[in-house]
Amino acid sequence: MNNQEYAKMVLNELTHTLTKIDTNSAEKFVELVDAADEVFCAGAGRSGFQIKGFAMRLMHMGKASYVVGETCTPNIKEDGLLVVCSGSGETKSLVNHAMKAKEVGAKVALITINPESTIAKIADVVVEISAPSPKSAKQGEVVSIQPMGSLFEQSEGLFMDISIMMLMERKGLDSDTMFGRHANME
Repeated sequence: MNNQEYAKMVLNELTHTLTKIDTNSAEKFVELVDAADEVFCAGAGRSGFQIKGFAMRLMHMGKASYVVGETCTPNIKEDGLLVVCSGSGETKSLVNHAMKAKEVGAKVALITINPESTIAKIADVVVEISAPSPKSAKQGEVVSIQPMGSLFEQSEGLFMDISIMMLMERKGLDSDTMFGRHANME
């Protein structure tokens, strides 16, 4: 197969996963992000890379956002939101983060394949992405040609970008306004 054929197959997979996300869950996710004083972002592995991009876009919007585990991340408080990306919803460190957030009264949002997971059971909103992953007991509806959890990781990144677009619309922001907060020490 050539790159064009692979591209069409991957785009079809992404169309499937993104259009299967429940609209009510997506709206609630955006509402929780919008209402939070601070947003704490956590994920492991490739999901961790995706969530860092989300934290950056929130910062571009003027929202206080942090990546859990970074040395300059403050403590989460009652008015905070923890956003967790975890295909399985069972990654031990992420389960611990979610439990700590709930312990202090903060909200938890989970983006996952597994809406029955440990984190899902304590989350205030669960955004389910129907994609396969070798780490999840529950497999999504689609069978992917891509390796391992690639489809989930791509889908969660695109879902978070779509959420940013929804937040931008709510706040009346555009890319030019947000670019004013882009790093100038690169």
